[in-house]
Amino acid sequence: MIGLFERFFPPRPPLLRDAVAADVPHLAALHARAFARGWGTDEFERLLSDRAVRGHAATPGPRRPPIGFILSHVVPPEAEVLTVAVVTDRRRRGIGRALVSHHLARLAAEGVSTSFLEVEEGNLAARTLYERLGYREVGRRRGYYAGGADALLLRRDF
Repeated sequence: MIGLFERFFPPRPPLLRDAVAADVPHLAALHARAFARGWGTDEFERLLSDRAVRGHAATPGPRRPPIGFILSHVVPPEAEVLTVAVVTDRRRRGIGRALVSHHLARLAAEGVSTSFLEVEEGNLAARTLYERLGYREVGRRRGYYAGGADALLLRRDF
């Protein structure tokens, strides 16, 4: 719920930029809070050093730690979103939408025309976001997640 202060003085939109090595500890911490099995700093170091991985971060201002990020593995003309996360207290404010839109635009500029991702079937907030951004279900992995939840495979052509 938006407070009275935010109604009259909405927060500035986040700055969107490439994810860099200095972001690694912040990305790992954010990921650990967002997912049951968070990735460690070693995994983020490996990913950000991989030439086929593209990452973008949302920050509240210059030289501030990320409040959200997205990573994709890219082999034009296709890309696979590996992970997306936004700090819990900043969700439902358009940061995820801005971040994914920015990311997809940057990928398109590199010649990517199709993006894939998977999302837990029960993650309605993420599914709604992806549907609004043009992703459509193209498959399912039964029992993929811990606890037996299905993964939905989504695709977006652009």
